Amino acid sequence: MKKVDNSTTQEMDCSRRRFFVGAGAALGAAALASVLPRSALADDLPHLATTDPTAQALTYTEDASKVDKAKAAAFVAGSACSNCNFFQGGSAAYGPCQLFPGKAVHAKGWCAGYAKKA
Repeated sequence: MKKVDNSTTQEMDCSRRRFFVGAGAALGAAALASVLPRSALADDLPHLATTDPTAQALTYTEDASKVDKAKAAAFVAGSACSNCNFFQGGSAAYGPCQLFPGKAVHAKGWCAGYAKKA
């Protein structure tokens, strides 16, 4: 019967476990990073044009003070993109909006999809 050195076997098992734990963590981090949405910067996005078909459908305007109340019956004074639940631009002049993916809207703008921030 051959005698096995237990300390060598335990060291090998420990380093193997460390390798697999590290590799698993790295793979998990890579998978998570690919799934998380990239935060779009307003500078990266083109500004939404009022001629855009979606903008026209939602009666988007870049200046809420100039909203045509005949076309936008839902408009309430004081509402603007900057205080809308869908606006993600913070305090920037232009920012991403969930209603217009890939476009930046003006913080002082307004559209029929307006939903006041809670």
